[in-house]
Amino acid sequence: MMRTQVGIIGAGPAGLLLAQLLHKHGIESVVLESRDRDYVRSRVRAGVQEQGTVDTFIEAGVGKNLLQQRMVHSGVFLNFAGEAHRLSMADLIGEQQVSVYGQRNITCDMIDVREAAGLPLFFEAQATRIEGLEEDAPKIHYTINGREQTLECEFVAGCDGYHGISRHAIPQHLQKTFTYEYPYSWFAVLAEAPPANHEVMYAHHRDGFALQSMRSPRISRLYIQCDNGVDADTWSDDMFFNEFEKRIQYRVNRGPIIQKAVAPMRNFISEPMRYKRLFLAGDAAHIVPATGAKGMNLAVADVKLLDKALVQFYTTGSEELLDRYSELALRRVWKVSRFSWWAT
Repeated sequence: MMRTQVGIIGAGPAGLLLAQLLHKHGIESVVLESRDRDYVRSRVRAGVQEQGTVDTFIEAGVGKNLLQQRMVHSGVFLNFAGEAHRLSMADLIGEQQVSVYGQRNITCDMIDVREAAGLPLFFEAQATRIEGLEEDAPKIHYTINGREQTLECEFVAGCDGYHGISRHAIPQHLQKTFTYEYPYSWFAVLAEAPPANHEVMYAHHRDGFALQSMRSPRISRLYIQCDNGVDADTWSDDMFFNEFEKRIQYRVNRGPIIQKAVAPMRNFISEPMRYKRLFLAGDAAHIVPATGAKGMNLAVADVKLLDKALVQFYTTGSEELLDRYSELALRRVWKVSRFSWWAT
């Protein structure tokens, strides 16, 4: 049986960042991840990082590659009726910028830093249940290498996403969930082609929305609105590019599509985000549509707040911020959810 101060379920950006911030403040943690190491290092997710998110990664000591390899955007294009309008963030909000650096990349950076420091991170460790919350003595039961194990901890951070077990450890009669399913999906592709525009472009078209983004100077990330239930495998590369160019009314660089998927769009919020000594962060508590590129940024905001609350507890004994974590986090969550709904 292992013991630690903070047991973290999930080795996505939220869980790994929390572990790194806690380590910087002298607080021990153990990270349990159900997937294998290669899967976690290879999964492709969003890559748009707001200034506050970049600053937090730098503060955590994992921002070196981000600063060297990111693509910096100081504006965004909105395309209506074939006419592009650029919004300058520099003019509107000053020096704050948006960085494009893949979620996969920052995840790999944090894994490398944690493993280099010899800190506990376990892959293929499937958390099965959380016990002891009522006694303020949490235990995470998990399976690894076919054996059942237990992690005793003082706090549990549920960073295990929408399908994880953490949220379900909160008694059902205390939970309030809010869900809105959109009547359409996003057809998303990664293409081996340089982005045609160096900044993100959103396009409004009578046949549906389109978005040009990027993952690197050589990889384009492209989206079109589609009906729910569309099978991505029935679309050829040319079919996608033709439809995309029709909507964005802009000629893009074409190249082999290396990944394609249809993603349903939803808003989801679960309250509260704290029960006893269990705290939820990221997709375990909320999901927003990708339109506003807020998902990872919102998770980082949760983690930064939770780290601050835990540091306060371990340095002063005060539970003030721990007690207010759910309230403070949900203020931001609801604002971001509303913005993402409005933008969608």
